[in-house]
Amino acid sequence: MKTPFRRHAWAALVATLLAVGCASHTAAVGTGSHFRGPVGIQLYSLRAQFTRNVPQTVETVKGFGIHEVELAGNYNLKNPVVRQMLVEAGLKPIAGHFPMDRITGETEAVAKECQQLGIRYVGAAWIKGKGEFDIEAAHKAAADFNKAGKALAAHGIKVFYHCHGYEFKHQDAQGRKAMDILIQETDPRYVAYEMDILWVQYPGEDPAAWLAKYPGRWELMHLKDLKKGVPTGFHNGGTDPNNDVALGTGQMNWPKILKAAQKSGVKHYFIEDESASSVEQIPQSLKYLECVRW
Repeated sequence: MKTPFRRHAWAALVATLLAVGCASHTAAVGTGSHFRGPVGIQLYSLRAQFTRNVPQTVETVKGFGIHEVELAGNYNLKNPVVRQMLVEAGLKPIAGHFPMDRITGETEAVAKECQQLGIRYVGAAWIKGKGEFDIEAAHKAAADFNKAGKALAAHGIKVFYHCHGYEFKHQDAQGRKAMDILIQETDPRYVAYEMDILWVQYPGEDPAAWLAKYPGRWELMHLKDLKKGVPTGFHNGGTDPNNDVALGTGQMNWPKILKAAQKSGVKHYFIEDESASSVEQIPQSLKYLECVRW
């Protein structure tokens, strides 16, 4: 018969062995025997820290052990300075978010900025409009993306759109949702998509199903979990940032989603944690990705 002490010691040993077993399959931080990545961070996750001290926050990002980053602004610094700081910290800029009206209306200027930052993907995370993002707006946005995408392709840059939930609300007479139209009417040579898992789950959609529906089109992904108990089925593109929780502790079926993502051909994964606890939660999320199985 085991004493309580021995039972606790055995439990601790098992936990340690599991952790070691998980780490032994990890080629890089945030990747494991099943999830292969590559995984990085959307720097918007640390927006509050960046406003206080940019160099110190870059060191915080470096400390996570990741190597790829997605940008959301230049923190009032010159673009070459931002790039140099990141590269010196071993961080590779992959993509960046720009306002939609700049991508479509100042395309050549955006191309120059992307080259200064060293990014090869430039995306919009919101499409402005007079009202809701309806079918007519989706047709227009697709045409705008095609035009900008073709121009940026001449500079070796690809345009992408980051979904935010409202694209799943309206549908046409054939049952195509606005998100369908955006994907179907854009040229895959010039336009890619970034799936933010939370902003597919929150409006009540199935991320894995959308990945399977359009293989090859979702080249980037935001890994973000939604707190358990938060209701879904809304298309307003907004929820409390503190509803973002460490991966694996919320509502998402990560084994199903990540398996579908790898099959669909996602090329870059970025953790985006908009909560006030992002610095504490990001290491937890990376560890989860190392251990997740399907």
